[in-house]
Amino acid sequence: MAIHSSVKNRIQKLKEIFDTLRFGKESLLTVLDEAELPENIYNSNAIENSTLTLKETERILMDLEVSRKVTVRELFEAKNLSRVIEYKKNKVHEQDITIELMLFLHTVLMNGINDAIAGRFRQNDEYVRIGTYVAIPPEHVEARMKELLVEYTSDLSSYFLEKITMFHLAFESIHPFNDGNGRLGRVLTNYQLIRLGFPRIIIRQKDKQLYYRAFTEYQNDKKTKLMEKVISLALLESLHKRITYLEGKTIVLLSDYIRKQNLRASAVFNTARRQTISAFREKGVWKIEIEENIKE
Repeated sequence: MAIHSSVKNRIQKLKEIFDTLRFGKESLLTVLDEAELPENIYNSNAIENSTLTLKETERILMDLEVSRKVTVRELFEAKNLSRVIEYKKNKVHEQDITIELMLFLHTVLMNGINDAIAGRFRQNDEYVRIGTYVAIPPEHVEARMKELLVEYTSDLSSYFLEKITMFHLAFESIHPFNDGNGRLGRVLTNYQLIRLGFPRIIIRQKDKQLYYRAFTEYQNDKKTKLMEKVISLALLESLHKRITYLEGKTIVLLSDYIRKQNLRASAVFNTARRQTISAFREKGVWKIEIEENIKE
């Protein structure tokens, strides 16, 4: 199902503003990305059932001790995903996604977690199940991944977010690796967005149920509407955040703004979630520029 024209228009308008403002302010965008990194890693790992909190993730990335005993796997998951994102940042403008790139990123992602499966697709009798969905047999994985890359790169007519959404749904449905598919799939989505000049997005733990439903919708009925919604809203939020910082606006908690303006909280938070106002989250907390004129 195609993304609605109104959403496309909003993204296009924000992208034009973003491109105008970003010139000469690359250092600010780098600072925002670096500040957002723990939040990105926390959410991606939490979707995969990591028990680490955001604060613990921050401390691990700074090589500080955490206040409780966490598993070795969770430590590696946080640090390895950080290394993958850092590598992606340095390489994203040099090459498009290839099989070799995916295998290398998977090697980094799984290093120290399970080296026996790192950097290779499923093979032999390595079947996987996601809920009640059984992914394709291992002997078909490599051929299907090559087909997926050809489908993505050769499609020059589809809207970019529809292409990225379809790639993500197909990648996760193929489930090419024994482990790490979700985290790597979200890295690849950001890789694709950045190559197109967009900022990276965060798919959040709080949206996990909708995110998982999107896969079920695709696997059962080949529908893409829910995943298009998840990715579109995440992109709008990322653009709103960066534009607000690039414009040098004063940023306040959305809850404080609601209280001072005597607005109905439920209505305003709903508009924030729909991204029809320029609100965004930092560490899971909704914020907004104080000049924003919110109407219920």
